[in-house]
Amino acid sequence: MTDKSTHSSFDEYQDPLDNYEPVKYDDALHRALAEEKVSAIESQPFSCITPETTIQEAVEKLNQMKKGCLMVVRDQKLVGVLSDRDLLMKVSLEFDEIKNEPVTKVMTDSPIYVKIGDSSAKALSVMAVAGYRHVPVVDEEMNVCGIVSPQRVTAFLTEHFDGQ
Repeated sequence: MTDKSTHSSFDEYQDPLDNYEPVKYDDALHRALAEEKVSAIESQPFSCITPETTIQEAVEKLNQMKKGCLMVVRDQKLVGVLSDRDLLMKVSLEFDEIKNEPVTKVMTDSPIYVKIGDSSAKALSVMAVAGYRHVPVVDEEMNVCGIVSPQRVTAFLTEHFDGQ
């Protein structure tokens, strides 16, 4: 008795990737935006503070470091962002009254972020659509591993644009 089941449809299986044609991009910049990950954009150094940091301490740190943004972190997890815009809009007129308060009073909590494995285009989209100049970068465990800024994005774009 011959078993005909040994010649199943598996023998006729055709891998769909056999006919796959890679995407063709108009230029290196389009390719980079589609295929390069956030990890390809410089995201370090970055500075962090704790939620208990006072507003005055945060202002001093921003001034000392000549940065526009501090990430607020607890146990390496992102809980907020304190930007120069937060300080200008929420603190500047009443600094003396609230300078000893924790940054949680004025920070942007639950900020929009990108993951290190997201496309570089996603980081640019967050900046353009949501209007954030500084976008935190986290890993798969939600640990902070960097921040993307306009200067860093410009360097990334220039690198791929100049390569044309």
